[in-house]
Amino acid sequence: MKNLIASVLWALTMCLAALPGVSQAQQSGAGGVWIQVAARPSLQEAQEEARDFASRLPDVSGYALGGGWYGIVIGPYARPDAEQVLRVYRAEGQIPRDSFITFSGNLRTRFYPVGAEADVPSTAPLTATGTEEEVAPVAEAAPVDTTVPDETPAQARQSERALTRDERMDLQIALKAAGFYTAGIDGAFGRGTRASMSDWQAARGYEPTGVLTTGQRQALMDEYNAPLISTGMARHTDARAGIALDLPLGEVAFSRYEPPFAHFEPAGDLGVQVLLISQPGNRRTLYGLYDIMQTLEIVPLDGPRERSGDRFTLEGRNDEIVSYTEARLDNGEIKGFTLVWPAGDEARRTRVLSAMQQSFTRLDNVLDPAAGMDDAQSIDLVSGLEVRKPRLSRSGFFVTANGIAVTTADVVNGCGRVTIDRDVTADVLLADAEAGIAVLKPQQALTPMATAPLAATAPRLRSALAVSGYSYGGVLGAPSLTWGALSDLSGLQGESHLARLELTAQPGDAGGPLLDKDGTVHGMLLPEATDGPTLPEGVRFALKGEVIRMALDKAGVGMPATQAAATGELPMSLLQKEATGLTTLVSCWD
Repeated sequence: MKNLIASVLWALTMCLAALPGVSQAQQSGAGGVWIQVAARPSLQEAQEEARDFASRLPDVSGYALGGGWYGIVIGPYARPDAEQVLRVYRAEGQIPRDSFITFSGNLRTRFYPVGAEADVPSTAPLTATGTEEEVAPVAEAAPVDTTVPDETPAQARQSERALTRDERMDLQIALKAAGFYTAGIDGAFGRGTRASMSDWQAARGYEPTGVLTTGQRQALMDEYNAPLISTGMARHTDARAGIALDLPLGEVAFSRYEPPFAHFEPAGDLGVQVLLISQPGNRRTLYGLYDIMQTLEIVPLDGPRERSGDRFTLEGRNDEIVSYTEARLDNGEIKGFTLVWPAGDEARRTRVLSAMQQSFTRLDNVLDPAAGMDDAQSIDLVSGLEVRKPRLSRSGFFVTANGIAVTTADVVNGCGRVTIDRDVTADVLLADAEAGIAVLKPQQALTPMATAPLAATAPRLRSALAVSGYSYGGVLGAPSLTWGALSDLSGLQGESHLARLELTAQPGDAGGPLLDKDGTVHGMLLPEATDGPTLPEGVRFALKGEVIRMALDKAGVGMPATQAAATGELPMSLLQKEATGLTTLVSCWD
């Protein structure tokens, strides 16, 4: 169906182009808009990319954008047609996902196509070194469609005097963003500002007077605000949450309240999401929210985080999204927002985020934490948002007082990040796939409640042994003891580094310590083998304590593990406490 729509659009465009004496601008009318598909800082790069797009798509043109940038656009189209073309070409993968609708006022001199259509030659642009580039003649961009009449220099100065200081500063900001102004933003139009205005006028084909007319000021601000215009930035007031701010309402729409969030789901093709944060609380509540936000899928692990006093900020990035969150506590109310934007569209994301930050206003009222809660709750959701889940979780146990732990080798294989003690990032000191053991060191200070007392001698055959592990990958919140018995001091083929057990354990128990009733650790439970013959139920294998010692020595840890002492059989409650203190959850994250 998508291919059919794209074909129809292509055919329609080609038919219109074939009509004698009818230009694209005439077909679209004076209010035609464009789809910007790329921007490059080099004219040569832009020309090559324009030719590449033109080999696959109709209506491709290239225009200077200002500030040394050159854009490739498709069009012009009437606005409804442009939106349809944008949707179809994105869906077909014909244009980048971050392509957007732009306006004639943002396009300057045309550099593609060249030849007969480029009938109004222009001076060749200068390169970064100040020399002329060898380029074909270029045509003027479509004129800005404005009802504001042009002014004489005297009229321009008179209208300029009516500007407020903020309006003057906005013009300086826009000139700086376009690459023409480098001084401070102070609202004073001195020699530097006048020179930048003159340079901007010359680059845009106006007479370089150094004083912008009303129409030129409008064109400059439209150029600067194009990223906001393309996303439909507009003021939004949420009386229930007690927040007002500018939002990209062309890309998001309000969905629901699930305190402490007001959810805005994607309404456009970019996949943008927004959360408004509103809840009563204190600093403890704020810090709890900070911790919870970092468990969500919409907050990737990589990125700067800052928490201080009565506020926090979180930024997370991966190959798909960039997420930014800020929240502040004031008068017993925590308010803020989260913006989730697709990766690869940084220029627009930055402008939208800045507009949201500058416009954010706290109003009376706050979301009721008890209101709007759904009866259908899930441990994998927080206020309707999916919690980030690890790719794989195993058990492990601490062997030193500074938090060095051992676990199975499979849990650290190919991980973007490994954590112990639920949220502490750990470095992999050793991963021995052949033996099946890994040694981990926490990146931050960690003091476990207990460390493993490794046995100096092997236990007796048929003696009772238990594995302490997070049987269900941490869902239960604490490790449990699963009892079994020692069947043999070697593997099925005589492997001396293994012990065979009669034990029914869960996948999450792998990596957990194997203890006797005295609390002595005799080894580490290995995961079930996925290759080879299918073994009877209850047959498991453990790595012996001597192999654990060798792995620690190889990892450079030496022999700091607690040595087991003859203490006699422990009460079950004390044994459970000791096992809980030395067992840790180990997780692999993408």
